[in-house]
Amino acid sequence: MSQCTISCELHDYLEIACMYGYQVKLTLKDDRIIEGKAVDVLTTAEKREYLIIDTGREQQKIESHQLSKMQVLTANAKFKEVLF
Repeated sequence: MSQCTISCELHDYLEIACMYGYQVKLTLKDDRIIEGKAVDVLTTAEKREYLIIDTGREQQKIESHQLSKMQVLTANAKFKEVLF
């Protein structure tokens, strides 16, 4: 079974967002928008990668291959936008 994963370079941006606790706005491939604080990156035993976002009401796991764009809302961040 083959899993979709993102490149190491793009994965690094997810990790940086989590390390600094950036507020982010995610656009998913199905055009849904999710905003919240980047908390962690999780890789399961099945090699599925997830970004964990704290929306203030709950924590959501978003599979990395579902990401289309990540915009950083935190001022003075190391980067502003990443396209997946």
